[in-house]
Amino acid sequence: MEYNAYTELDMDSEWYKSMCSLHSSIFKTQTSASIGEELSGRQKILLLLALHNGQVVGYKIGYQDRKSRFYSWLGGVHPEYRGQGIASELMRKQHDWCEKQGYKVIRTQTKNQWRSMLILNLRHGFDIVGTYTDEKGEPKIILERRFA
Repeated sequence: MEYNAYTELDMDSEWYKSMCSLHSSIFKTQTSASIGEELSGRQKILLLLALHNGQVVGYKIGYQDRKSRFYSWLGGVHPEYRGQGIASELMRKQHDWCEKQGYKVIRTQTKNQWRSMLILNLRHGFDIVGTYTDEKGEPKIILERRFA
């Protein structure tokens, strides 16, 4: 497995198109266009990709949302590659990068329906810090990991 990190958005690149294709196959109700829209206005972004034979099989996307806080926004692993530790490795790489950048907190949100993501976050040092109901009426769980 090869892991690559990008700190600039290149929507014309093959890696970006491959990541968006994977995203659309995992999250059927979201368009991949929303990724570019969300990230284009962000100053500090990090896109981490897991590649197998040149094909994106996992990704993790985040950005700075406050001076000392990084928001871990999206991630996913192709169903055929789940259970191999790819999501954990992407998360470890994200956390290492964030710590080196001087962030004090990583925040993320998830839904109860994404239990594997909730469990993964808890296993990697996140604490549940709150909940809220989004504009669609769905409950969301807010998690944070603090660095010493």
